[in-house]
Amino acid sequence: MPHKKKQKQKAILAIVKQGRMDVTRSGMSYVIIENENVDVLVRPPDFGNALHGDIVRVEVTKENPRTKRKEGRVVEVLHRKQTEFIGQMDIGPKKAYFIPDTQKKIPDFLIPPEKLNNAKHQDAVLVRWTEWKKENRHPRGEVIAILQADQASDMAMKEILTENGFPITFEKEIIEEAQQVPDCTDEAEIKKRKDYRNTFTITIDPADAKDFDDALSIKKIDNDLYEIGVHIADVSHYVQAGTALDTAAYTRATSVYLPDRVVPMLPERISNELCSLRPKEDKLTFSAVFHINTKAEIKKYWLDKTVIHSNHRFTYEEVQETIEQKKGIYLEEILSLNDMAQTLRKQRFQKGAINFSSQEIRFKLDEKGTPIGIIIKESKQANQLVEEFMLLANRIVAEHISKIKVKNKTIPFPYRIHDEPDAQKLLPFIDFARKHGHTFNVSTPKTIAASFNSMLRDVKGKPEQHVLEQLGIRTMAKATYAVDDIGHYGLAFEHYCHFTSPIRRYPDIMAHRILFDCLHNNPCIDTKMEEKCKHSSERERAAMESERAANKYKQVEYMRNFLGQVFEAVISGVASFGLFVETVAHKCEGLVTIQSLAAYDEFRLVEGDYCLVGRRSGRQFKMGDKLFIQVVAASLAKRQLDYEWVIDGHKNQAGKLEDQLNKK
Repeated sequence: MPHKKKQKQKAILAIVKQGRMDVTRSGMSYVIIENENVDVLVRPPDFGNALHGDIVRVEVTKENPRTKRKEGRVVEVLHRKQTEFIGQMDIGPKKAYFIPDTQKKIPDFLIPPEKLNNAKHQDAVLVRWTEWKKENRHPRGEVIAILQADQASDMAMKEILTENGFPITFEKEIIEEAQQVPDCTDEAEIKKRKDYRNTFTITIDPADAKDFDDALSIKKIDNDLYEIGVHIADVSHYVQAGTALDTAAYTRATSVYLPDRVVPMLPERISNELCSLRPKEDKLTFSAVFHINTKAEIKKYWLDKTVIHSNHRFTYEEVQETIEQKKGIYLEEILSLNDMAQTLRKQRFQKGAINFSSQEIRFKLDEKGTPIGIIIKESKQANQLVEEFMLLANRIVAEHISKIKVKNKTIPFPYRIHDEPDAQKLLPFIDFARKHGHTFNVSTPKTIAASFNSMLRDVKGKPEQHVLEQLGIRTMAKATYAVDDIGHYGLAFEHYCHFTSPIRRYPDIMAHRILFDCLHNNPCIDTKMEEKCKHSSERERAAMESERAANKYKQVEYMRNFLGQVFEAVISGVASFGLFVETVAHKCEGLVTIQSLAAYDEFRLVEGDYCLVGRRSGRQFKMGDKLFIQVVAASLAKRQLDYEWVIDGHKNQAGKLEDQLNKK
């Protein structure tokens, strides 16, 4: 029996699992195993050449029989999360080392003399990892940029990007390959495509956009029937599968949008020149074209590659002005497109799509990238016009692919899925909504969506609108990419994908390639599609984390100008350690700590009510409540704002300060 027990233990310890390396501040690491509620402790001597965030294979070498806590060692690095690092040079008489500036323990890099690129001792630099052989103590790297010490904000943005695994620059060979890609708008290529150059076509984008990846065409067929074309930049024509350019795009998987910069998925030669649907130029596109009547009923559609010639480049603001004032160039076309878009939008909500309102917070920056103002933008009909036709194209492409079978099986495809709400997560929210007079029918997913929409209509303009919207969004599942076509709950679509932004999203490029193969009766079975979907979803989450961190940094940078001043604010979150509070004027969130409230009363958290309650006074702080706060600290290093509650007697002071702020 003891012999069998030892054999069983050896079998357990021989298991090799795959997971993500999470290095703690203490220097220990836990490999978090994918799809399992388990992690494996790895001590520094057993890291191998793995770094924080890497995807690794870990061998279990020990297991505590009582706690089942597993220990192991890294046997292979499958994918590096981060290849670029910010830090400082330490150059000695014989060797040059790079010391990464990170809270996670990372070995110093050895930089060969020919890879210093003029960096000097103690310079702040950006270094790219090049190799790390098992027999070497230190990873090798090369200096790719020297950072200026007086550009703290620029360095902070770059640090956020590198920490989330986004290369700041394209490698030289990628740039060179992009430069060599020819502009293929010659007659031989055009003859292979449907020619839409004589059909009225426009682009509608933000005023500061440089890459225009979608265009709309409209042609009247008869009194009640239009041909509407959704034309998307044909990136897959220029970025061929298997090239270094394609590999670089897949690795990034998405562009990243920070307040002061865009980190593109593709080099500018591709994104801003060849593929951008600039006006008055012939451009190659992949199109979804619909015959659609004024009731937004689709009579027929077709999908294929085209060539277009955009008549005009509009900004959202220009289109919105045309819609509101009923005057301007191409008035009839814009109003017709808008009417159809609004009908499509109404139909979506009737079918169960959830109508969460959206606000976009943008920073007004000076020439150095320092925030000098905050602009709050809301989605208007011009935005919705573009959105509805993009949603339509995405839905139709997904529906089309879902019907194609190879040997009675659907083909692997990067669907954009959104699962139904989890009933257990919904219960606390439903209880909270009931206290504000809103009831939920939870009998089916469709009735839940209808209840959400009813609540959102009722709270519009009321004090509790923001809190109920934010809590409602948090109860929802996260949209991801997957081969399993379960539909998109939030949009009320049975089939959905991303097809309309291939300049900035890699799943759209994959969708284009698969659709093209299917249209030409050559569907390809990609056995690695699920892995590619997981990678794309992970990179999307990393981009969102980067954007959140960068926005928070800019908020702190902006609010440093108002230390000691008092503002009206709204409670946006409640925790046992304090209140998260967002200023009304700037939408900048900070923390009012439980310690700072202690002078007034001892507060405790009531989770079901999302509030803090004073033990003696009974004073409540609930999500959505308004109050006055004073800005007491703004830490750029922590990306953290600290506020203190100001009792109601300071309203007059706050009002004066608000007036001063508005004048600025």
